[in-house]
Amino acid sequence: MNNIRISAIGGTLCSIWASISLGDVLQTALTAALGTLVSFATSRLLGRWRNKQKR
Repeated sequence: MNNIRISAIGGTLCSIWASISLGDVLQTALTAALGTLVSFATSRLLGRWRNKQKR
């Protein structure tokens, strides 16, 4: 029973691995990095704006 599960998981992972290209991985990493930078900048700007409102 466990061998069947392991085989199914292994087959699924191999098929996913074969369909992913290096370009896809790089695009995903770049998009994630850009999203992180935009989120950080937005948080900082909102924090400064909030501090000015308190004064």
